[in-house]
Amino acid sequence: MKKITAFGHPSRTIEALCALLAGWRAFTLLSAFTFAAFVAAGLTAAALRAQAPDWPVGGAAAALPDGVIAQAARMELPSFGTNRGGGIDGRRTAAFLFRFATGINPHQPRSLLASELPGLETGRAVLLRPGSVGDHVTGPEDRPPLPAVGTGASDRDGSIDAPRGPGRPGGAGPAGGEGGSDPAAGGGTAGPDAGNGGPGDGADPGTEGDKPGAGGENGDEPETPGRVKRKVVLIYHSHNRESWLPELGEGAKNPESDEINITLVGKRLAERLEEAGIGAVHAAVDYATAVEDYRWELSYKYSKETVLEAMAAHESLTYLFDIHRDSQPRGYTTVTIDGKDYAQVYFVIGKKNPDWQRNEAFAAELHRLLEKRYPGISRGIWGKDAAKGNGEYNQSLSPNSVLIEIGGIENTLEECYRTADALAEVIAELYRSAVETGAVPE
Repeated sequence: MKKITAFGHPSRTIEALCALLAGWRAFTLLSAFTFAAFVAAGLTAAALRAQAPDWPVGGAAAALPDGVIAQAARMELPSFGTNRGGGIDGRRTAAFLFRFATGINPHQPRSLLASELPGLETGRAVLLRPGSVGDHVTGPEDRPPLPAVGTGASDRDGSIDAPRGPGRPGGAGPAGGEGGSDPAAGGGTAGPDAGNGGPGDGADPGTEGDKPGAGGENGDEPETPGRVKRKVVLIYHSHNRESWLPELGEGAKNPESDEINITLVGKRLAERLEEAGIGAVHAAVDYATAVEDYRWELSYKYSKETVLEAMAAHESLTYLFDIHRDSQPRGYTTVTIDGKDYAQVYFVIGKKNPDWQRNEAFAAELHRLLEKRYPGISRGIWGKDAAKGNGEYNQSLSPNSVLIEIGGIENTLEECYRTADALAEVIAELYRSAVETGAVPE
């Protein structure tokens, strides 16, 4: 019998093999392309993050109402709950989507030009923790003084000649003479106020409670009734001349003053803390006159010297507060509580500080206590880095250091005083709680 052997058609075998190889080649090329795309996207995102770390989605997401998050969660988790949030607000959701897609805040048209005009977005911040701020989520803005005041308080380039020094009206009229000493520093209330000295002059940095009175060495003072010897709070002002238009008279355009300024709010805060039994040091150096060849952009360098000198004089200092006035208009910086207007608070954290999370945690506790006692007074905690300002704000000197913006250019001194009183309450509560738990020594 003849043996028959069957062989497949050679051309079909080759075609099948080519098809297989072509499939693997396509798979390999597609995989390589996908991998390259992911790597390129990652590198691009990293580069953009380095240039603009405060990507608009950070602030945009904070504008969403709780109901959006709750409803999104219920889509995947039916048992998540049925009573969370108040539903989706179409207007706020649309604002979020618009800001997410364009980077433009519809509540702040200025953001339309921010990316095109150099320096316009230097004050932008990213929201770390929201406050009870209603429909608007707008961060603090830090703007330099105008080149000319135009209020009668200055006669050249925004620098104020007379009276020299940080004069402090004790409620009315200018105080302070040559050299910036406050004639009221030795009497009146127990709260500390600025006196003399400046960065690098060998003196304690403009603090009362350290030098005036029958002082001892190293800033210690005799323990007398109504005074607290141990100083645990430092209040200072990197931008000490920040003022308010309503306080400067009709026609004022530049909210800067060497007399009626943010140092008065710091003094009020220190007085209220002392009355509560919390030792406070208030440094109110007028850097424009205390520093030769003063430059506004070096403000935090000057104030760092102030902080270091105060810490050297008072080893017990635990909390450091740099008190500012924000540049936002009244609509963004005012809240009415029980029929009274309060200047709202922004907490600012410098993300250039390697341990900024610890400072943020400290600010978060203050924010929580403030909102508990005065709902709506805090506009949240905002983070800035070197791309959006100083970025460190001397906060690496202590984990209990925070920059606080109180009110804006259109608030009044009285409104800021109310907020200072509220801050004193929560700072005192926070300190006493820390002493009770052993977090800080008594």
